[in-house]
Amino acid sequence: MKFFLHPVAMSLAVIALAGCGNRNMPTAAQSPPPALASVVVHAQTAHDEQVWDGVVEAVNQATITAQTNARVLELPHDVNDVVAKGDVLVRFTDVEQKSARSAAQAQVASAAATYKEAAASYERIKAVYAKGFVSAAQLDQQRALRDAAQAALASARAQLNQVGQALDYTVLRAPYAGIITRRYVQVGEAVQAGPPSPQPLIAMQSLDDLRVNVRVPQSAVDPIRHFHAADVLLAGDGARRVAASSVGVFPYADPSTHTFNVRLQLPGGDTGLYPGMTVKVAFATGEAKRLLVPASALVQRGELLGVYVLDEHGAALRQLRIGHRYADRVEVLAGLDDGERVATDPAAAARWLIENRSTDGKRGAAP
Repeated sequence: MKFFLHPVAMSLAVIALAGCGNRNMPTAAQSPPPALASVVVHAQTAHDEQVWDGVVEAVNQATITAQTNARVLELPHDVNDVVAKGDVLVRFTDVEQKSARSAAQAQVASAAATYKEAAASYERIKAVYAKGFVSAAQLDQQRALRDAAQAALASARAQLNQVGQALDYTVLRAPYAGIITRRYVQVGEAVQAGPPSPQPLIAMQSLDDLRVNVRVPQSAVDPIRHFHAADVLLAGDGARRVAASSVGVFPYADPSTHTFNVRLQLPGGDTGLYPGMTVKVAFATGEAKRLLVPASALVQRGELLGVYVLDEHGAALRQLRIGHRYADRVEVLAGLDDGERVATDPAAAARWLIENRSTDGKRGAAP
């Protein structure tokens, strides 16, 4: 694990490393340092982690199929085009559908007229029956004619709705904002709604909602179920992380691989992740107290890493042995004690050291 900060003069590196051998030896003037940005380091609770490989996928992905028999008239978008919700993806010819709608509308009008006549006739017979001029059988017959006409009207209206839906299917729109990943048809091609299955037309997926699928061996799944916490590592050293908004473990294992599928829901926004990418996922598997320092406080001199420690004697560069990285903090295994203060701006601490050493040199040369 390497950390690169702004380079300083080589002379400063030699001076600073010379002071790494003894913690208690002051390397600057005996007066306290000026107000340098710093932080007191204390042991903090951090998760033990296990890292597994995962694959990013879109939560919303669909293959849009044909719902009516027609010929492709227009394909406004191609593969890799970004579309908004409601944009037209496929437009079909609609001559047959419009003709069917006209026929259905005429059928509705005819059924409505028949029902109106049957209802009026029933009302007349009903009034005459009340005066005793017609039999109950005649009234029942007229009521049956009215009910049959009413049912025919309802059937005609349902047919009109069905035909209208088929006409709507001649224009297919994007169900959500996303990107087109595949196009199965070309302009002029005839499509069928089935059987045996609808013909695929356009495949698309949304880039707004992403998740990560990870295959975890059964020996590691229990701690993951317990903590339900994971980070997606955006860099090889774990410097940049995206915390999963939720972690779900499937309740069954794959019988062929004996692994469990773990699904991580990623937060919205630009994470730099895209469907199909492979990523490293760090799962929390335990907790322990660790001495952590900000990664920005680290100074690299060749193969050595250290921090500027501030105390009553001034500032000194202290060599460290570091361990795991936790987001923007790094575990210190050796070289630093709990409660010590470190400079969070190494460049400012280096400048302070140079200035104070120059002042000491002038004082020593004076008579």
